[in-house]
Amino acid sequence: MSAQFDYAGKVAFVTGAGSGIGRATALAFSAAGASVSIADINEPGLAETHDLIVKAGGKAIANRCDVTKSADILGALEKTIEAFGKLDFAFNNAGIEQPGASIVDLSEEMLDRVLDVNLKSVFLCMKHQIPLMLQNGGGAIVNTSSGAGVIAIRNQSGYCASKFGVTVASKVAALEYADQGIRVNALCPGIIDTPMIARYTGDTEEGRAAIIKQEPVGRMGRPEEIAATVLFLCSPQGGFITGHALVADGAQTAGI
Repeated sequence: MSAQFDYAGKVAFVTGAGSGIGRATALAFSAAGASVSIADINEPGLAETHDLIVKAGGKAIANRCDVTKSADILGALEKTIEAFGKLDFAFNNAGIEQPGASIVDLSEEMLDRVLDVNLKSVFLCMKHQIPLMLQNGGGAIVNTSSGAGVIAIRNQSGYCASKFGVTVASKVAALEYADQGIRVNALCPGIIDTPMIARYTGDTEEGRAAIIKQEPVGRMGRPEEIAATVLFLCSPQGGFITGHALVADGAQTAGI
């Protein structure tokens, strides 16, 4: 069990749990004692995360879930309640990257896909998670935004739009449910060493070196560092934090 957080008896729901930040956070919740319901469209990755939790002695269920579809989200949440009886925490983390392209060159199909996966999914998840949390007297939601959710980045119009949307939607939900015991925050990671970044850089040493140059700390972040931030935002220590966009980016956006 984590020495920093004690989530024994708590239930967490994590999307995008098949790899990267989602996997690290699911493992962190489990290590802290929570039962974890994990969701992803990537079935092999989802199964691997589930196995890692169970082999470490944790409790988890795996849900194949397309987060752009209400029916899939509802199904995964229903299984969560069936297995564990309630919902305390949600980490709405599923997302995709956008290939670099100007506004003129970005295809409508790619724009729709990025907005659906990165933004619409967060709306749908909160829409169905909040009523369950209200039944339980409250809870905490963390939505993955990005450094691109607080600053503009050239050739990333669709991605920035989706992540700015996550930031604002989180603030709105926080205002709407602050007096009902539900806290909602956006988490804005910088460049984190995940499969998404590997795809974005072409998974080459040259690509990695080029993107690391954007980080004042001189390295990428680790998924486990972001996971620890999620657990803090869900904890009693973070109990007065809601409606906030917490940037964890190695000072990448500090000078902007």
